[in-house]
Amino acid sequence: MTQPVQSVINTVRNTQVNPERERIAAFGRELEALRREVELELGETDAQHIQRIGQLSARLEVVGRSLIHFSFEPVAFSLGTAALWAHKTLELMEIGHMALHGCYDGLPNTERFQSEDFYWKAPIDEAAWKTGHNVRHHQFTNIAGKDPDLDFGALRLSARIPWKRAHGLQPVSNYFSWLGFTTAINLHVTGVLSLIGQHAGEPAPKRDAFNKWLRYYGREYGLFPLLAGPFFPKVLLANALSELGRDLYAAAIIYCGHVAADDYPSDYEPASRADWYVMQAEAARDVRVPGWVSILCGGLDFQIEHHLFPRLPPNRLREIAPRVRELCTKYGVNYRSDSWPVALRAVANELTRLREEAALPL
Repeated sequence: MTQPVQSVINTVRNTQVNPERERIAAFGRELEALRREVELELGETDAQHIQRIGQLSARLEVVGRSLIHFSFEPVAFSLGTAALWAHKTLELMEIGHMALHGCYDGLPNTERFQSEDFYWKAPIDEAAWKTGHNVRHHQFTNIAGKDPDLDFGALRLSARIPWKRAHGLQPVSNYFSWLGFTTAINLHVTGVLSLIGQHAGEPAPKRDAFNKWLRYYGREYGLFPLLAGPFFPKVLLANALSELGRDLYAAAIIYCGHVAADDYPSDYEPASRADWYVMQAEAARDVRVPGWVSILCGGLDFQIEHHLFPRLPPNRLREIAPRVRELCTKYGVNYRSDSWPVALRAVANELTRLREEAALPL
């Protein structure tokens, strides 16, 4: 065969469409079109949503702390504690988590919710969290050795993480961490957990790792109980219960987002934006809950949509979820969506499996 003929054959082969690559590329194009469409619509409606949530949160705090302070029987005390729990949960999830993602940046009349100087009403250092979560976790979701959330102190959330004896305590050790979940997050993102072993991409501990934590709990367990005078024990108890409830609730939804979803070896690198979209979708799970519960979840029940478009406000994630699911079905991308009990059961099974020594290549 002459060289010109062979050259022509090679050119034809190289220009032939790869069906698998075209499927992924088409998926990426449609998601990009959806993102642009929604971003062009962002504005007053989204600003009004977070303003309403912020106002609701503030009222819940006033009502909750007032009922706790002035209660003389269990019913009012319980209602006050529940209201305070709802306030803290909204501040952690629908408000704080999304504000620090920049979801409300530039929207009209949302000065309080701008990511640059947002104060999170949670015991978590804002700057450390933005680096650990927004940059490292969202960029390298479920990639072993790059996503720090797979190796959470003494907790192992992927079979690609090398086994340690401490992992044999799972899932009891996981559930124990839920009792102080926001504190565990702060220790994680500020690098304190790196003191008990090297973890994926973990930074050196921050000098001021406990500054925000001390200020926050100084107010909750010191200032507010002291202001109650003789009612100090009652206020301290209510504040502790609301903290515990918020942490348990947050852990129960956040663990469902990625545990038992797809994970990837450390050398995995998406070849294109479309491949990155596939990775984000298949490394996450949605949890089906009623609308009012979704607001308390801060959009993290729509973990797939959140990881595809991390700067979209949670009200938009709820809006586009059916369209994202249709696109995943259309292009053969795995879209996990379970009820909360089913998701929690899958998480429990995976955590139990991960206590064993067997590991996949890192």
